[in-house]
Amino acid sequence: MARRGAAALALALALALLAVALAGVGARGAALEDPDYSVQEIWSREPYHARPNPEPEPEPFSPPLPAGDGEEERQPRPSQHRPPKKASKPKKAPKKKLAPETSPPGCPPLGLETLKITDFQLHASTSKRYGLGAHRGRLNIQAGINENDFYDGAWCAGRNDLHQWIEVDARRLTKFTGVITQGRNSLWLSDWVTSYKVMVSNDSHTWATVKNGSGDMIFEGNSEKEIPVLNELPVPVVARYIRINPQSWFENGSICMRMEILGCPLPVFLSLDPNNYYHRRNEMTTTDDLDFKHHNYKEMRQLMKVVNEMCPNITRIYNIGKSHQGLKLYAVEISDHPGEHEVGEPEFHYIAGAHGNEVLGRELLLLLVHFLCQEYLARNPRIVFLVEETRIHILPSLNPDGYEKAYEGGSELGGWSLGRWTHDGIDINNNFPDLNTLLWEAEDRPNSPRKVPNHYIAIPEWFLSENATVAVETRAVIAWMEKIPFVLGGNLQGGELVVAYPYDMVRSLWKTQEHTPTPDDHVFRWLAYSYASTHRLMTDARRRVCHTEDFQKEDGTVNGASWHTVAGSLNDFSYLHTNCFELSIYVGCDKYPHESQLPEEWENNRESLIVFMEQVHRGIKGLVRDLHGKGIPNAVISVEGVNHDIRTASDGDYWRLLNPGEYAVTAKAEGFTSATKNCMVGYDMGATRCDFTLSKTNLARIREIMEKFGKQPVSLPARRLKLRGRKRRQRG
Repeated sequence: MARRGAAALALALALALLAVALAGVGARGAALEDPDYSVQEIWSREPYHARPNPEPEPEPFSPPLPAGDGEEERQPRPSQHRPPKKASKPKKAPKKKLAPETSPPGCPPLGLETLKITDFQLHASTSKRYGLGAHRGRLNIQAGINENDFYDGAWCAGRNDLHQWIEVDARRLTKFTGVITQGRNSLWLSDWVTSYKVMVSNDSHTWATVKNGSGDMIFEGNSEKEIPVLNELPVPVVARYIRINPQSWFENGSICMRMEILGCPLPVFLSLDPNNYYHRRNEMTTTDDLDFKHHNYKEMRQLMKVVNEMCPNITRIYNIGKSHQGLKLYAVEISDHPGEHEVGEPEFHYIAGAHGNEVLGRELLLLLVHFLCQEYLARNPRIVFLVEETRIHILPSLNPDGYEKAYEGGSELGGWSLGRWTHDGIDINNNFPDLNTLLWEAEDRPNSPRKVPNHYIAIPEWFLSENATVAVETRAVIAWMEKIPFVLGGNLQGGELVVAYPYDMVRSLWKTQEHTPTPDDHVFRWLAYSYASTHRLMTDARRRVCHTEDFQKEDGTVNGASWHTVAGSLNDFSYLHTNCFELSIYVGCDKYPHESQLPEEWENNRESLIVFMEQVHRGIKGLVRDLHGKGIPNAVISVEGVNHDIRTASDGDYWRLLNPGEYAVTAKAEGFTSATKNCMVGYDMGATRCDFTLSKTNLARIREIMEKFGKQPVSLPARRLKLRGRKRRQRG
């Protein structure tokens, strides 16, 4: 009886929820008959933005429009004899501008920008061509430099008239609260919609226009093509389909737009089973108890402090310098002996936020810091090993000035570039010295008197001058990388889903794209694949491309120069000036996702973030010492067949990333005889130990003895010159 009573109560509750969902939908309940409804996502119970005033009750859409015949049923019915490009006179909705540090109110984005809304859910009346179809009408989507038939920067209607529309099928009843629009992304054309109507439907045949009083509401659109504009609906509207019907557009352009829809999916009655009322599809949940929100500068610092208090024995907070605006560039060190370099222990780093508006990487690193602390306390053996055998440095916000600008705009209204650059307008990602050209010019002129080593290439003097156009943040990173002997690093970026490895600069003149490998290309390919292959989406052949590039042919990885050339990149500088192998990790199509997406993005990247750190223990490691057991700093470690060397740290320890195989490794240092060993690298995790003991050369020993007794060794060439001069004087 108790079980029957519980089932009856559950059934009554489910019916009540169904009644709420259907309230105001009208007699047309065709949407509920759609089989897709049995596999829809559960609605979000979290508000998009807390507001002091309660939101208005959702209204059903307006009474059904009279149905026409055939295609006419799917077309909005404008007034007759209406000239194109003229907005109707009914009341216009004011364009919304947000106050600083706020997000669009109401419901979260449905997911056009994040690709949660699939191409099959987007439809349009007409389109100019496939590359300008409805599937390209996504907020912030980017066109290629050479716009073509496949990848362009908006939906563009095939005709410029008042019968054009683009619609979204939410695939379930949804409470729509707002629309965000942009114009067409294009280097060559200017196209945007200046006003539009919003229409809703339950069956995609009968449409009702959102009203403002007695008349159709005309929403004010864009005044240029890149800045997003938010329009809130006067009251929330419950429906399955939503359609945007342009009413006017830029005088010298065409009907083109990108958009995002704000909406809360409603619960759907699925089963009489009291234990399974709703079914979720494409919804990723996480069991990690982490702080899934966007953190401004103050909140970021507070979270670091909380983690440090939770794990004081393995964490240390420090800063590497200050931004142009004086904000400290905070980093968190995670190690069993924070604050000191342990001999034989490799150093690893993650950097994020070089572009201040690429916020996802910043939040992922803050989540990672918190996660590592929690898992270490829980004695997760994998994390314990990683923390105790690695010195990890995490710098979540390299450009805090830019982030603050993006934060003011919010996750949906910042556009593609607000906050990208530093306060003084510099792109940190390509603000490092171009050492590639110095190396390649020396290799092309082997007889040149100016010798350039294949590693540890010195920074040019002009770059070090105070008048050079170098960001203070860039100088801080360079000093940080010169101080700490990093072995491996990843810089997290956004706007794509791919791992890019060096070189980032093409070697051939006048080319913008060309595969340009380093001598360690096989190692870099493995490092890139280790991240991409463990990411939930990067190597998924079924996923849609973010913008214009399909990286599936290389399994979610790409050589930076074959994608687009960049001179003075962090990756190339790190490889040529330090021992560190650096890669760029593009963690998501959406640079600044809504915080409701952060749990899913964390699940997408969590395993990859850990696996990539573990790669620092691949290859060989060891100590280079003299006969007395003292470490030799700055000793050069060479691998036969690889034209790139590394050097030992101040204690004589070194780490050299290599793929599995057998290698002839040579250690040499000034004043010492060189030594060569065969070192085997296996497939198991853990670097192979390969130590060297070097003895001093005879000349070094003589110099040491003579310096000990206060004498200088005789220079034979100088002695010969003196003898010749003496003979000349005697003859004269």
